[in-house]
Amino acid sequence: MLTPDERLALEEKVITMLKTVYDPEIPVDIYSLGLIYNIDIDDDANLKIDMTLTAPNCPAADFIVEDARIKLESIEGLKSVEIRIVFEPEWNKDMMSDEAKLDLGFM
Repeated sequence: MLTPDERLALEEKVITMLKTVYDPEIPVDIYSLGLIYNIDIDDDANLKIDMTLTAPNCPAADFIVEDARIKLESIEGLKSVEIRIVFEPEWNKDMMSDEAKLDLGFM
C-alpha cells in the first residue's frame, strides 16, 4: 500500500514523463497542451490516466498513446498503466498552460 508521500512522488514522476510526450504535429508536450484530464494512482500503484486529443480524428493518436504508455511503464514503482482516451469535455486551447499558449503564439 502506497503512503501519501510515495503516491505524490509517483504522480510527480508521471507528470515529468508526460512532459516528454509530444504530438508530432505540435511542438508542445501533451501535459502542457492540457490533454491530460485525470491521473489516478491507486493504493497498489496502478496508474490510470484519462486523456484526450486535440481532435477526435487526430492522425497521430496511436503514436501519442503508445509513446505515453511506453514512457509511463518505464517508471519504477508503477505496477500497471492504463490510458483511456476520452472526449468529454471537448478539448480547447484554453486548457493549455500559459507557457504552451506562448510557445504556439496564442498569447
